[in-house]
Amino acid sequence: MRLTILGGGGFRVPLVYHALLGDHGPGRITDVMLYDTDRTRLTAIGAVLRQQAAAAEPGLAPPMVTETTDLDEALRGADFIFSAIRVGGLDGRTVDERVALGRGVLGQETVGAGGIAYGLRTLPVATKIAQRIAAVAPDAWTINFTNPAGMVTEAMIPFLGDRVIGICDSPSGLGRRAALALGVDPSTAFYDYAGLNHLGWLRGLKSGGVDRLPELLQSSEALSSFEEGRLFGADWLRSIGSIPNEYLHYYYFARETLAAVQAVRQTRGAFLLDQQSAFYAETGQHPEQALELWQKTRAERESTYMVESREVADAGERDERDMAAGGYEQVALSLMRAIGHNERASLILNVRNRGVLRHLDDDAVVEIPCTVDANGALPVTVSQLTDHQAGLVSSVKAVERSTIEAAASGSRDAAVRAFAWHPLVDSVTLARELLDGYVELLPDLGYLRG
Repeated sequence: MRLTILGGGGFRVPLVYHALLGDHGPGRITDVMLYDTDRTRLTAIGAVLRQQAAAAEPGLAPPMVTETTDLDEALRGADFIFSAIRVGGLDGRTVDERVALGRGVLGQETVGAGGIAYGLRTLPVATKIAQRIAAVAPDAWTINFTNPAGMVTEAMIPFLGDRVIGICDSPSGLGRRAALALGVDPSTAFYDYAGLNHLGWLRGLKSGGVDRLPELLQSSEALSSFEEGRLFGADWLRSIGSIPNEYLHYYYFARETLAAVQAVRQTRGAFLLDQQSAFYAETGQHPEQALELWQKTRAERESTYMVESREVADAGERDERDMAAGGYEQVALSLMRAIGHNERASLILNVRNRGVLRHLDDDAVVEIPCTVDANGALPVTVSQLTDHQAGLVSSVKAVERSTIEAAASGSRDAAVRAFAWHPLVDSVTLARELLDGYVELLPDLGYLRG
């Protein structure tokens, strides 16, 4: 089978290839096509992948790697398409952060003003790609990891239907860590998790037919053993009766996190821009060291993830269990195997609601447990959201849909609504200032000029 990776020059692509190297089952991926608009980045990541293949244990031939800057060539003949593009690159991300922080609101890349700006420049490109997939590879399954993942997936569905599925590693990582804190085998547990991408809660963890989450919430020692427990604190988790996705720290501790971000020397986007620019430049000069350079850069990247939130919570450094393998690349591999070989799997995915959460309509893309087989992903029944959870989810879903409307129509009014309605932006006047600030600095948002 053939896998096409859109954004194939992206820094995290070797994680996907590593997962493929570990898949020795029948019908595995044998060909990997990397597509990117940046030939230099493509060449660097291609070198990393070939060195990964050379270092792999002897056995089956590793998936063959090909690079191209031609989208139709990349799509033609694909069985699966993994979309992980970053429109505007990390330069765009730094603008997302800087404009928001300059006006006193959070600039995180998927949450709040920064996430809306990212969506406004990404959605026009993502929908054009969806149209090309429908025309060139209509039978392919598209796995979307392009952020904001839920919003982008919902925008692609009108062109691809249920053959596009969004993924994220945050929910499965949370479930895994919670299970391990209880001494439960993560592969045997059912996670009652629901919400939107980067806005969900673990409301139950069933093992042997028994919900073990209340037991976990009562144990301060168990909660302090993993990332989310330290991030939110035992008292708050007991108060809300659930364990939130790590990104909800930006909502529950908004003022503290904003102050912490404003106090650092450089934003996360600026850090990654410097770090990855150095990686690609050094790899270009020393291609024979590509894998070694990538591994070194990745270790530093992972250890500094959400560092400001951890400082606010005094959560300390990330430990090995919090950074353990089994991230989005394993979710993608499990999804491909389930569909390609009818190997039934249970995964938390971004799919159409289909009536599961009564506060949202059937077509709203939600992040929820699904049963996956050759027919695709079907959401399963979970407990309903609380009033607080439903209110926050409904508000952010309205933001997502206004962003999609603005990107599709070029409507400034829709874009202003998206900013103004977000819970972390508290003013229509500020919403207009944010949009003007982004349009001024981001060429990709020229279609929203008044």
